[in-house]
Amino acid sequence: MIAYLNNATDIGDEVANLVSLLRYRAQNQPDKTAYTFLQDGEIEAGTVTYQELDRIARAIAYQLQSVYAPGCRAMLLYPPGLEFMAAFFGCLYAKVIAVPAYPPRPNQNMSRLQAIATSSGATLALTTTSLSETIKQRLQESELTKLGLLTTDNIPTNLAELWQESNLDENTLAFLQYTSGSTGTPKGVMVSHRNLWHNCAIIHQSFADTSKSQGVSWLPPYHDMGLIGGILEPLYVGAPMILMPALAFMQKPFRWLEAISRYKVTTSGGPNFAYDLCINKITPEQRASLDLSSWEVAFTGAEPIRAETLEMFARTFADCGFQKEAFHPCYGMAETTLMVSGSQRKVAPIISHIDGESLECNQVKKIFQYQESTRGIVGCGQTFLDQKILIVDPETLTACPPEKVGEIWVSSPSVAQGYWNQPEETEQTFNAFLADTGEGPFMRTGDLGFLQDGELFVTGRIKDVIIIRGQNHYPQDIELTVEKSHPALRPGFGAAFALEIKGEERLVIVQEVERTYLRKLNVNEIVGTIRQAVAAEHALQVYAAVLVKTGSIPKTSSGKIQRHACRAGFLMGSLNVVEDWSENPQGKTKFRNLESEVNSLLHKLSIGK
Repeated sequence: MIAYLNNATDIGDEVANLVSLLRYRAQNQPDKTAYTFLQDGEIEAGTVTYQELDRIARAIAYQLQSVYAPGCRAMLLYPPGLEFMAAFFGCLYAKVIAVPAYPPRPNQNMSRLQAIATSSGATLALTTTSLSETIKQRLQESELTKLGLLTTDNIPTNLAELWQESNLDENTLAFLQYTSGSTGTPKGVMVSHRNLWHNCAIIHQSFADTSKSQGVSWLPPYHDMGLIGGILEPLYVGAPMILMPALAFMQKPFRWLEAISRYKVTTSGGPNFAYDLCINKITPEQRASLDLSSWEVAFTGAEPIRAETLEMFARTFADCGFQKEAFHPCYGMAETTLMVSGSQRKVAPIISHIDGESLECNQVKKIFQYQESTRGIVGCGQTFLDQKILIVDPETLTACPPEKVGEIWVSSPSVAQGYWNQPEETEQTFNAFLADTGEGPFMRTGDLGFLQDGELFVTGRIKDVIIIRGQNHYPQDIELTVEKSHPALRPGFGAAFALEIKGEERLVIVQEVERTYLRKLNVNEIVGTIRQAVAAEHALQVYAAVLVKTGSIPKTSSGKIQRHACRAGFLMGSLNVVEDWSENPQGKTKFRNLESEVNSLLHKLSIGK
């Protein structure tokens, strides 16, 4: 395996993967704190050193080796806390393929968990003692009654001495990362030890973190950004990490920035919506208590990065010591382990101002003097190590010239091995070749973008682009226009998509309402401003606008809007509607009647049980 730890001169050549790395740190830095957990985002509930983590992981691994064969799949169903990472490393140590997933909540639909268990062929689930009874009951209520259950927080640590080291090569599968399912059924991305090692090296080169860095993360560990960025990358560089539950941040965004201030954090980040939440929810009094001057890498990715968000956040928290140069836009996905491209440390984000009308025709025309149609697109950095990014015409499968938007293709040791037990999907996504030169294989991301001077700019997803009267419209642009049109609309929680109505594509808007406006909603005023804004900015007519309750719009675990789920919810009448409007009142009635029929059927089924 390639030795990417070129800056860590104190680590020998025998360290070739994350298992040997944790073993090395446990032996050479036994008492150094690796992770600290803030139970509610504020109070320290536990810490673990490298030696303690290694010992617990070996004990769990022995327990797994005693019963299960190498290569079996184990679902990790853990609440936020330190137990998750012990179980994850226990799986790595035992050569068991981990399948991180969110533990089922009471009364939660089990369909996603069942889909993951069925797809992965998992034979057991790992969890904590406190959750075991709840999970056991939920499994009995579902089709997962044959799934074994193992609690790991009560395994005696003296079993660590009985652990037998497994032979790992670079192609050994480390875990299955199930995609968020923003466009369909979740798929298990096969991530190998080589993928993890290479991607950690890429992040290391981009972030330029060292063992003296300090991180904090609220990102869920069952998601690629939370697992690799929040848990594995700190181990790679030997930097301590503060962890907190995602819910603690969502309930009170101040907790995130307060932890950065308190622990003098150098590296932390999240999707664009996280910065929007801080802008909108943190009060001037709270800001006055913050010192963000230590924050050197404020990474942002996982969803469209908005130039307006970066500018507003930098301006809002400038008095707290935050510097705009700390922003670190990046781009990646589960299929590439995590990161594809990233910015340079302490360099202000690169924003390309291009003509919006030309972009609708997939052309990149730079604007040097502001015009009404100007769009500012945030650069997501450049590639590192032995990676290659191409912009390819998705129809002709030939490379695009620099002035044209195309699909982003990636060739890299970070590109995963494919989708678990889905050979056709794997072939289509992971084995693409240029039609004219035969160069390949490349991984097709499904994202649209362009390159300028080596900088990657992402403009949208192929399947989400709205085509009306022959013109391309990016849904995130329309969504931004909508949320800005009225203060009652919640920023970052809207979806724009198209429906075919009488042979013509028409625009539909689904938008969350701010909680404080729910009881004083003037639907005619709000819908009127939405329609006017969309017509003025995009020359489009809104066919239907649906205002939904706060916190109800479908999103993935990483915070991406599930536009396909919103579209399906609109058609089925299953959205949590506060008020709605349609250009066609008969169509509106049709949707409402369908919702009534569905609810009535569900009620009858529940009585039947």
